[in-house]
Amino acid sequence: MNKILLFAGTTEGRHMAEFLNRHRLSAVVCAATEYGKCQILPGEYLDVRSERLNADEMVRLIQEEQICLVIDATHPYAVLVSENIRNACERTETEYLRLLRPSGEIGEDCILVDSVADAVEWLKASGERALVTTGSKELAAFTEIPNYRERIFARVLPTPSVVAHCAELGFDAGHLIAMQGPFSLEMNLAMLRQTGAKVLVTKESGKNGGFDEKVQAAREAGARILVIGRPSAETGKSETELCALLAERYGLEIRQEVTIAGIGMGNPENMTVEVQKAIREADVLIGAGRMLEAATKQLGTAADKPYFDAYQPEAIREFLDRHPEYSRAVLLQSGDTGFFSGAKRLFQVLKDRSIRVLSGISSVVYLCGKLQTSWEDVCLLSLHGRKANVVDAVRHHKKTFLLSGSKGGASAFCEELCRYGLDQVKVTVGENLSYPEERIVTGTASELAGQSFEALCVLFVENAAPVSRETIGLPDEAFVRGKVPMTKREVRAVSMSYLGLKADSVAWDVGAGTGSVSVEMALQAWNGEVYAVEQKEEGIDLIRANALRNGCANLTAIPGKAPEALMQLPAPTHVFVGGSGGKLREILETALAKNPGVRVVINAISLETIAEAARCLEELPFAEPEIVCLRADRAKLLGKSHLMMGMNPIYIFAATGGGHHGTEWEN
Repeated sequence: MNKILLFAGTTEGRHMAEFLNRHRLSAVVCAATEYGKCQILPGEYLDVRSERLNADEMVRLIQEEQICLVIDATHPYAVLVSENIRNACERTETEYLRLLRPSGEIGEDCILVDSVADAVEWLKASGERALVTTGSKELAAFTEIPNYRERIFARVLPTPSVVAHCAELGFDAGHLIAMQGPFSLEMNLAMLRQTGAKVLVTKESGKNGGFDEKVQAAREAGARILVIGRPSAETGKSETELCALLAERYGLEIRQEVTIAGIGMGNPENMTVEVQKAIREADVLIGAGRMLEAATKQLGTAADKPYFDAYQPEAIREFLDRHPEYSRAVLLQSGDTGFFSGAKRLFQVLKDRSIRVLSGISSVVYLCGKLQTSWEDVCLLSLHGRKANVVDAVRHHKKTFLLSGSKGGASAFCEELCRYGLDQVKVTVGENLSYPEERIVTGTASELAGQSFEALCVLFVENAAPVSRETIGLPDEAFVRGKVPMTKREVRAVSMSYLGLKADSVAWDVGAGTGSVSVEMALQAWNGEVYAVEQKEEGIDLIRANALRNGCANLTAIPGKAPEALMQLPAPTHVFVGGSGGKLREILETALAKNPGVRVVINAISLETIAEAARCLEELPFAEPEIVCLRADRAKLLGKSHLMMGMNPIYIFAATGGGHHGTEWEN
């Protein structure tokens, strides 16, 4: 097979060299400098050279090596080099393919100029400090700027010749940043802040050249963005398109294998040997910045690997789609892949790929080990981007583990425990677990409330006297009473059984009164939300008091009249109507509009409400309702005898949306 000639020197060029070697396609790879050559990983099928060639020298190389295909992966701004390559291909009648770098998005806030000379003129007029990230080749032009030694900070490659050249131009160590890119958003932001630059000068280097990260960093730093546009519009193929073309032409089978690896707490020493091996063998590492940093600290060789700073599954999928040349991608996840990690969503987004999962050490395992306690009986929750009824969990479990993900989260959590009468439970807060600055603090909820903790921390709560999960039908004595009507125990129990709440239901209690039914609903839907709507001010106060008394942190009192007060509430899975204020139809229509499959239970005492409930359930889109007339008697002690005293009969209507009855609905 004749050889391929690849002109590299860019990130895309390095990717393509790795692709050719991986699929055993012999290639001569040319980089302009020795430094560029060092960036290309050596391979059995690659002949890597460092030399600048003119068109005649390119012609000789093509003829001597019997090149059948030339791939131009040079920088978009290397116009003369690309012209020489095309000229050599025309003279030797060799196929030429241009590998295009994807463009970055130039926002309206960017200042776009046509050339380096134009950028220099703009900076002369601005009088501001600038971080110049266009490299050393055209840096001499920036010396024309008045006071450039004080105003201009240059970021260049870290080679001795480049640094020496910059020194000759008058850039001292304090105004020279010699580092290899691309750079992350955080690194760009740090450099802008450190230098005090108010302008960032960049070429439109595209996604692989770190253009997006530079622009975003400038925006966050409040710096203006001066962009030198690409010399001309080019035609060619993207990495994905070129790899697909080569695969079809040479009969290559390209299959991307993805490893989702848990790296533990963050300290590189916590990584399993299996994860370390996967990182060493990876073609590319993908993860949030702090995870990439942890991987490179543990494995020095990983620092030279291509990487992509991302944690959103869709962004990762897009990156992998753009880079089929990476057949072994490792996605880094903090802790363990099965413990509140992004792996669950990644499984869905990457389901068409071959996925391997490597577990890591989770924070719950680590902290319980430190505390010398088991964790098989721990209730596991997370508030990191999630909602959870942590008060309910602590009330009903001896051990509760919680991931906190917001500033002041640990302190606020302890304060909430105190509000619901759990001030004496034992709380342990763990910060920076596994790192040298690790801090583990233990005390009661009342002792830790108000203290300052890291935003990302974990909590371990021990309740020596947890209560059992309540069954429906709490005693009437469980509630603070007032002058507002309260649904009796027997009626609550039957109504709740017909309502059929689940642990994560979203429920409305309309005409909630004292909130007795609301509390029962909140205890049943302990991992959901309950909204108690009541128009009387005394009723709202009683609802809140009863929520605190019974530990219902997922119960929210909503003052106002229905149906108006229902408009801003989330769609309900279940609705209980204890009082309608003559607006029963409007209440049911509002619930159906938000959720056509809603489950509804109505309590009715008066004949008028009974008739209205029957009519509404017939005419509105509900399935055939269940109707129960409940009459309960309670014993009352009179002297030495117990007499049964009858309570008012209650009609209970239960129905589920989705049916169709009556002429109006059928039409």
